[in-house]
Order: sequence, then C-alpha cells, then structure tokens
Amino acid sequence: MAPLSEYNQQQKDAILMVRQHLSHLPESELCWLKKRIKSYLKFRKTVASFQDQHFADICSQKCFTSQTSACCGREGIITFFADVVINALLSTTKGIDTLLEVLERDRGGFNCVYLNESGCLWRFKPIVCEMFLCDHAKNSVLNDNESLASQWAGLRRRERMYTWPTRPVLFDQLEVFFLNAGFDSPLMYLHKSPGLLRLKAKHGLR
Repeated sequence: MAPLSEYNQQQKDAILMVRQHLSHLPESELCWLKKRIKSYLKFRKTVASFQDQHFADICSQKCFTSQTSACCGREGIITFFADVVINALLSTTKGIDTLLEVLERDRGGFNCVYLNESGCLWRFKPIVCEMFLCDHAKNSVLNDNESLASQWAGLRRRERMYTWPTRPVLFDQLEVFFLNAGFDSPLMYLHKSPGLLRLKAKHGLR
C-alpha cells in the first residue's frame, strides 16, 4: 500500500494526538475546554444560518454538481490545530474513526479527502471551509445587496476575534493548551506560520 500523502499524514497525526490527550483529561479540564469554546460555537451557528439562508442552493450546485469551485478541492483546505480540537470535543468516537479511515483509504481524486456524497465528514468543519465563498457565490449574492454584504463583512470581522492573533484569541490558546502538555503539530499555525508569528510580535504577543 502506498504511503499517505504529507497532507493526510499531518491530518492523521493531529487527530490521533488530540484524541489521545482528550481521552486522558479529567472531566474538569474537558468541561473547561467546552466552556472556553462556547462563544465560538455561537458565532459558528450564526455563520451557518447565514450560509444556509443565502448560499446553500448556489454552493451546492457550484461545488457538487458542476465541480467548478475551489471550495472543496483536493488538499486545498487549511486545517488549524484548533479546528481539530474543537471537532474532537464535539464528535463521537465513531465520528473520529471515520475521519481516520478516510485518510488511510484516500489515494487521490478531485475532492477534499473529507468530502463524500452527503457532504463534509467533519462533525464541525474547519473555519476556513465555513468562511470560504468563491467569487461566483459572492458575485451572485453579495454584489447587488448592500445589506447582505455588510452582514458578511461583520461575520468576517467576528471570525478574527477567534483566529487572528492581534490579541489573545481562542485558536492560539488551544494550541498553547496542547503545547504545554508536550504535544506539537505542523497544524499549529499560530505558532508555526512566519506571517502569523510576525503579526503576534507586532502586537506584543508570543
């Protein structure tokens, strides 16, 4: 059997790492983590509602029928380590096993490894996926509707409150939680990405 791609191997290692650590945490720490992500989950619920109301039909046609969007392309999804943590906190053991199985079985193709006939296999998909709108979708829905364009811009600003390290943010803090426990992953972009590290330094963050 051919070895996994670098992308799939990094995904697999991160999922296994997170599952292992979470399984050994006391209930008090698991409760703390779940409490810590509550605000983010409310934000994601708002985004999902906006997407479902205004983009569901057009995105389904573009991505799944004509396959002309880059939305769910092969190895085109940037997965933050925090995405893996949040998904694991909300998933069943079977759900995590499914992700690991598709990573092992995958040997190429057009679509993202996590995409099947019914949609994304993640219980709680990565923020990059949730916030991505192709040019066709934006032009079709937002260009001629100032109110919707303003709402979407507001959601993009709220996203940065969790992911953009100009201040202490959730995604950074979840990486730190695992780093302090002795874990490391290439997906810890808030501690690995040169661009994000420069941004943190500029704002006095480490």
